[in-house]
Amino acid sequence: MTPTQPEELAGVLAEANARGQTISITGAGTKRAYGGPAAEADVALSTVGLKALLQYEPHDLTVSVQAGMPWAELEGTLAANRQAIPLDPPFAATATVGGVVAAGLSGPRRLKTGSVRDLVIGMTFATLEGKLVQTGGMVVKNVAGLDMAKLMIGSWGTLAAIVSVNFKLTPVAPRTRTFVLPAARLDGAQRGLLQPVAYDLMRRPGAEPQLLIRCAGTDAVIERCTQELPGAEVLDGAGEAALWEEIREFGPRFLEQRPGGVLVRTPCTLTQTAELLASLPGTGVARAGNGVVYGGFIDGAEARTWMKQALAQGLQPVVESAPVGFGAEDRWPNPGRDFVLMEKLKAMFDPAHLLNKGRLYGRI
Repeated sequence: MTPTQPEELAGVLAEANARGQTISITGAGTKRAYGGPAAEADVALSTVGLKALLQYEPHDLTVSVQAGMPWAELEGTLAANRQAIPLDPPFAATATVGGVVAAGLSGPRRLKTGSVRDLVIGMTFATLEGKLVQTGGMVVKNVAGLDMAKLMIGSWGTLAAIVSVNFKLTPVAPRTRTFVLPAARLDGAQRGLLQPVAYDLMRRPGAEPQLLIRCAGTDAVIERCTQELPGAEVLDGAGEAALWEEIREFGPRFLEQRPGGVLVRTPCTLTQTAELLASLPGTGVARAGNGVVYGGFIDGAEARTWMKQALAQGLQPVVESAPVGFGAEDRWPNPGRDFVLMEKLKAMFDPAHLLNKGRLYGRI
């Protein structure tokens, strides 16, 4: 079912809930392999029919769009005014706004501008009772009461269906430049000195890891960064854009090349990023300024072996994507103490466990 009005979507949820029917909620379906394996559902619901631009205030740096709008279309609209939502989500060419928010995935520019939780200022979502709940607004600073929108971010549609999202925007910098260095040049002091918009490590097959530093600003800022990084390979224009697209789409492209592959995300301290990336048996990308490492593994056995070692070091790896057969214990082996709260929230929003069963890494 593909509702075209928020009230229609809410009605579908209420009717299915009254009948005790299970429900799958998707956007464009680009991330079906991500998160946990979705169980077969009685009702399949897509938000792609909800794709309107509701409100755009360029001078206020805010925008409100429905969940089914293609992310690439929204980016194009904002680019006309040299503005952006700097999330760099994977599947950017095909994902919907609601899918990006429900998955909570972000990319290289998270260092400078934050994650999805930092850029969403309001939301409307539909509950199983058929209610349309509005939270937040179109004001960048909105701290009145509990911000229920934050609960929906990264919930993979297990609590409610996102109908529309309000974002705060960022002006596009006049210029950018990327500097490529050996990973051995990684130094935390560079982040404070240069204030880059992205600070990543990349490990390609058969090559030594590289440090990628992207700076943005005026001509004077770019030249200062160039002076501070002598000996670096410098990328501008199309070459720079292609590199950061490769970083953004690392996960999807790895899985496209290896359909039986496994993608693992591991949070760590900033000082652990380089060592953790080097410990991967294959390719990987690390947010060196945020402390997150993404590794690609050729199969489940290779992934399980590495994850066991990571767990022994006190780390908490999570499987972003894996073939069918990976159980919840494999996908999210150590949910932590917060998981009890997650289960309570699930019971509040969806006591019968009808929504997107299994999508939260097989645990919910």
